Amino acid sequence: MPRLAGFSDNPFQSRSDVIKATIALLRPLIPYFSQGKGRIAVPSATAAHFDERPAQLEGFARPLWAVGALLLALDHGVQDGLKAEITELVQPWIDGFISGTDPEHADYWGVMNDIDQRMVEAEIISFALLAAPEQILGKMTDKQRENVAAWLRSLHNLPMPENNWRWFRVFANLALVKVLGEPLGNVQAEISADMDILDSFYRVDGWSADGPWQSREQAQSELDVAERTGRRDTVGIGRQADYYSGSFAIQFSQLLFVRFASDIDPARAAQYRSRARDFGSEFWRYFDASGAAIPFGRSLTYRFACGGFFAALAFADATEPMSHVLSPGVVKGLLLRHMRWWAWHSDNIFYPDGTLNIGWLYPNMYMAEDYNSPQSPYWCLKTLIAVGLPDDHPFWTSDEERYPSFSPPAALIRAPEQIVCNHPHGNHHFMLTPGQWVAWPMKSNQAKYCKFAYSSSFAFSVPTGPLIQQIAPDNTLALSRDGRESWAVKWKCEEVSFREVVLGGGELCSGVLSATVKWYPWGDRAVSVETTLIPPTDSWPDWHIRVHRVYVKEGLKTLHLSEGGFAISGRRLSDGRNLPVLDDVPEDAKMGLEGLKEGEGEALIMSEAGASGLVSSLKGAVAPSESRVSVFKPDSNTNIACQRTLMPLTEYGFSGGLNAGTEVCIAQCVFAVSTRANGRQLPPKTPLRSRWLQRPRLVFHDTGALAMVKCVR
Repeated sequence: MPRLAGFSDNPFQSRSDVIKATIALLRPLIPYFSQGKGRIAVPSATAAHFDERPAQLEGFARPLWAVGALLLALDHGVQDGLKAEITELVQPWIDGFISGTDPEHADYWGVMNDIDQRMVEAEIISFALLAAPEQILGKMTDKQRENVAAWLRSLHNLPMPENNWRWFRVFANLALVKVLGEPLGNVQAEISADMDILDSFYRVDGWSADGPWQSREQAQSELDVAERTGRRDTVGIGRQADYYSGSFAIQFSQLLFVRFASDIDPARAAQYRSRARDFGSEFWRYFDASGAAIPFGRSLTYRFACGGFFAALAFADATEPMSHVLSPGVVKGLLLRHMRWWAWHSDNIFYPDGTLNIGWLYPNMYMAEDYNSPQSPYWCLKTLIAVGLPDDHPFWTSDEERYPSFSPPAALIRAPEQIVCNHPHGNHHFMLTPGQWVAWPMKSNQAKYCKFAYSSSFAFSVPTGPLIQQIAPDNTLALSRDGRESWAVKWKCEEVSFREVVLGGGELCSGVLSATVKWYPWGDRAVSVETTLIPPTDSWPDWHIRVHRVYVKEGLKTLHLSEGGFAISGRRLSDGRNLPVLDDVPEDAKMGLEGLKEGEGEALIMSEAGASGLVSSLKGAVAPSESRVSVFKPDSNTNIACQRTLMPLTEYGFSGGLNAGTEVCIAQCVFAVSTRANGRQLPPKTPLRSRWLQRPRLVFHDTGALAMVKCVR
């Protein structure tokens, strides 16, 4: 697919560069406006769960993140050539406000109903009104203004989900008050009620969850209901803190509140400013030194919206005063590097007409959510609102500062219960995430939240069907008790505990952080798994460890276990053919060597993207009937970044059955080195063979519990 001129070739160095990229992203939408300019329909036949009218409202509204910022930019001055181009480009959106809110017009957006997709778009419409009220409303008649106000008022008193959606009504009410003349007293109670719900999602260190975070008591209550009713498919409360907690919604909206509503609620605005500093002091770790974000969670078709928090920090003037970790220059660097990364990786994210497709690095409907219409990806334009700041703003006048020092190299982020890793002696930026899940039906939700590791270099895979090749179990343990016809992977789990495990080797004896969580593959709890995750250390900077204690509570006729390492590009760079099979890794092998190696209990894949390997062993009183570690080929297009992947895979089978009370322990040492992470195009100094052999070795007590981890050199 073609790259997009003005975006894919953009250096993203200055405000003018970002304005040009914004124009480049908006211009392909112009041919798809409705006659009255109130709707946009990208020419794709895919559909979301809601009807076509709100889907086309998405097409009109989501670009308003950029349109509102460009209109604000005109107030602050832009280059003469750009001024005329912007004025012409944004006019259809200004016209669309009139037709879209007119009940007599064919383009009318429609009256809102309970939990209506129109509610989502109301926040963006409100942002544009708050950012550029005169440009949008200045030429409207009183009747047309009243139509806009009436449409926003239609959110009042409607049921809404208890998650980030509550911000949408808050901003609709702010636009009514600040722009359309609604008395604050008319909406104050509703604003306060919605914000009280939003604030109840707060966890710690500036983080909020995207909705309630399940407590131990709530988990027990749901279990009691399942035992009583015999049903385990009811929607309950989950645990999710993802990009919606930051760039996609909650932190982003909190910062917009700081910008637009500090006079209405100064105490809350001050609190949100403080929370943004706390959140930002950790959130930057989810990006590597080249700007690559770790893909994780839902709505990843919003792509560079992952970096929206940094734009909102600048837009809200929340970097002053700020710690050195998030000074204006550091924030500028984090934002612009993220945009540069997307420009460099934009070969397959646009249709030939220049509109965005659904996917991460290429079109992929396997990863799409039920609420993704063809117009949905334009949520990404949140990240460009910094163009609304004037040229002399500290964000633009500051020099772009370097990526902060990633210390410690494995950092525990308490609120989302994740360990983010970027060891300076390795070259792999990823996170270990033991405890999150989504409780409501969503395509591939286990793949998006429940894998043990997520990487900015080796993105995760989503299932295409029920068989193991279709599940593509990278970084997840899949279990089957029906002879491999169907598989269960980690979903709901108990609370996570973080503690130190003992390291040993020579005279060294110290502790390293680990995360442990207990989970149940099946709702009847016939089997439980206790998983411990251990991040890279100075002794093994290219490895992390997973230990699974699998306990059989009720006797099973068969049990099969499969677990993958990181999925990696599995074809030769020169001609796209299969990677060659190697007897061993040469002594002088460098990163970028292409080949596959399988051995006793281990497998290694080497390609132009780097290397991905696995070393596995099993402890227990019962010997498996099947045991192997191999190079495994999942279905094409399962991985969200690379269409054709391979992964190292552990497989154990107990075809003779397992008695109640049996326990087995799987010890997995997972290897991964990237050729591209952190912008390092050159290979690491240590030869690949040495890195592969510098691996951890696990020592167990007689009970099967992990006793110590040593380094093998």
